[in-house]
Amino acid sequence: MACMSEKGLFAQTVIAVIWDFDKTLSPQYMQTPLFDAYGIDERTFWAEVAALPAYYASADVRVQRDTCYLGHLLSYVQHGRMPGLTNAKLRECGGRLRFFPGIPELFDRLGGDLTDEPFDELGLHIEHYVVSTGLRELIQGSAIAPKLAGIWASEFIETSAGPDFDPTLPPKPGAISQIAGFLDHTTKTRALFEINKGVNRYEGISVNDRVPEEERRVPFENMIYIADGPSDIPSFSVVRKEGGLAYAVYDPDSQGQFAQAVALQEQGRVDAYGPADYRPGSQTDLWLQLQVRRMAERILSQRQQAFDRRVSRGPVHIDEGVGKKPRRGL
Repeated sequence: MACMSEKGLFAQTVIAVIWDFDKTLSPQYMQTPLFDAYGIDERTFWAEVAALPAYYASADVRVQRDTCYLGHLLSYVQHGRMPGLTNAKLRECGGRLRFFPGIPELFDRLGGDLTDEPFDELGLHIEHYVVSTGLRELIQGSAIAPKLAGIWASEFIETSAGPDFDPTLPPKPGAISQIAGFLDHTTKTRALFEINKGVNRYEGISVNDRVPEEERRVPFENMIYIADGPSDIPSFSVVRKEGGLAYAVYDPDSQGQFAQAVALQEQGRVDAYGPADYRPGSQTDLWLQLQVRRMAERILSQRQQAFDRRVSRGPVHIDEGVGKKPRRGL
């Protein structure tokens, strides 16, 4: 059950830092450890995925470019190239994911002073989320999973429910066989509204419910969205339009990614950009620390203003003689 406040549904004391994954937190595609585990050539797999839209279009079938790789992974399982691939195996592979310098340590450092005065009484705190078109189980098995308040990503069903299945029995374990759900670059924005409304924390609210802006769990102005590329433009746009901040990162070893980040700022897509280096004192670390502090100060100021508006000051004694010259008699 979510913590509710006297002024509305939620206390609005959360600053949400929302991360893309591939090329944002990790220098590699998250599927790399999976391919390594099965001896699959990664470049071959992605070349096949790139050819899928045209291949299926020849049969007048349209596939989603962002997510058609999910079906191709299932094809590899079904054709014996990834035998016995389970969700547990995906989590195991996630444990071998590499991260950019400073991750996951940043998750513990960022906003560490929010427990000090004057913020401590408000209960201000940071929540980290990952919103990705990748695989939830890989992220769930990674080193950052314990630091996250929520993960939005694609998932697989192992053994599917057949006709006349018994709903009182749990699904049987086995190799992945169906897509349970997926995110693409546009549906990632749905995750932002779920975080905004508190859907992930409160069962009584759905993303389609009408919740007044001033009563949503995490106002967009309390969000920072961090990602690396053009596929995140819809999410950048939503966050910035609603008053939050967008930050583009690039691999310091890639001139192409640097140019891409510069272009995103020049086009007004992001507020700032910096290297995917999250160590203390790096440009990106300093920017994040500064913006979190500014958000916290704004929240504190807004709370004080709301307090002042609601409190009617009582009368006080006025000593008219203090600091005045004696009055002459008539």
